[in-house]
Amino acid sequence: MNYAFFGSPKFAEIVLKELIAGGFPPTLVVCNPDKPIGRKKIITPPPTKILAKENEISIAQPETKEEIANYLSNGFDFFVVAAYSKILPKNVIELPKLGVIGVHPSLLPKYRGATPIQSAILAGEAETGTSLFMIDEKVDNGSILAQKTLLVEQNDYRTLEERLAHLSGKLLAEILPSFIAGKTRPQPQNDDEATFTKKFTTEDGQVDLSKDDPVIIERKVRALNPEPGVWTIQNGRRMKILEAELKDGKLMLKKIQFEGGTPRIL
Repeated sequence: MNYAFFGSPKFAEIVLKELIAGGFPPTLVVCNPDKPIGRKKIITPPPTKILAKENEISIAQPETKEEIANYLSNGFDFFVVAAYSKILPKNVIELPKLGVIGVHPSLLPKYRGATPIQSAILAGEAETGTSLFMIDEKVDNGSILAQKTLLVEQNDYRTLEERLAHLSGKLLAEILPSFIAGKTRPQPQNDDEATFTKKFTTEDGQVDLSKDDPVIIERKVRALNPEPGVWTIQNGRRMKILEAELKDGKLMLKKIQFEGGTPRIL
């Protein structure tokens, strides 16, 4: 078994960790270049690079999608892509013998695109899930290999993302033996049922505590923190809403931060 894993952030690291624990370490990890983080601009490697080094797995960090093919060969059986920021070009998709498996934290064809977890929380979904699918040239479009559902509960974005990452990695380790043996039968997605997500901006996080529906504000607080964040104007000052909950239909603020200040628990 010779495969490459594509992914950079925490979500991808958890998926990769589950694959390694399940006995399926990749030959190569492809991730974003190291970048400056924080006020001091400390050059920091992606989480998947750190995990790959710990497990003595080779690493490639192409700057652009055009450079990706330079790090690969025709000898790979398949690729796994989880939260990789670059869209793979056709010449890369066609390299591995068995194709490219994509990991998407929604029940495709619902919530295609960049923000499936945030969008599911905002929509008030009772459950979401993960999809393993065969990547083609269109975004989140390929045939489904496997899916698994997960209750949303009262999770915020970060905890739901973590739960979905573990679920995705475990599902991958579960289906890989059948996939490698050619026993899986990918099923085409129903495009008529497809929904699409968008990238959220600072403007999406603005709320009016006196006018907006408390249910929608509470969902925004869970979905849009830490980025792009939820905020309002209080007494002429910008105030971030870091945590909130609903009690008897009323919004209760639990943690706030005024601009230029430090977080405060209420």
